[in-house]
Amino acid sequence: MGVADDLGYEHRRPNRAQGAVQAFASTKPGAWAFSKTIRHLDDAVTRMTHGRHTLPELLAGLPVLDLTTTGRKSGQPRTSHLISIPIGADLALLGTNFGQPKTPAWVLNLEVDPTASVRYRDVTVPVRARPASEDERAQVMARSAGIYSGYKKYEQRINGRQLRIFVLESAG
Repeated sequence: MGVADDLGYEHRRPNRAQGAVQAFASTKPGAWAFSKTIRHLDDAVTRMTHGRHTLPELLAGLPVLDLTTTGRKSGQPRTSHLISIPIGADLALLGTNFGQPKTPAWVLNLEVDPTASVRYRDVTVPVRARPASEDERAQVMARSAGIYSGYKKYEQRINGRQLRIFVLESAG
């Protein structure tokens, strides 16, 4: 068993409306808009549904997990809402930041301290993050295309910075 199994994390095929939202989110204006708003809107939806649903799940058919890292500067817990790609029994995270130029803070936090926890719905498990090997990177990118085509577009737009991919393994 791995992290994906421990959490019961799975992807379902999006319906037509969710596919349209995914297509918009992968465009440059859509990605920018979501990068600025989705966190706050997702927090509200999660609170209103008592953790049963997230905004990306409802709008785009994408399950969200919460990754809690330790802030590299503050030492405080920092939680990020992310989509994950199953890789074997584990999960992979792509540091795309919606195709924006900056590396996401959670990536920098994991590079300093790879211990973290992930929560999906009402299950939380401790994890250890490690950089994906070259073979795993290829596998994750190939698999991600069938889950959310925006990842490939994001990768093309992050000119000049390396896309970091982490594999989350059970630490418990």
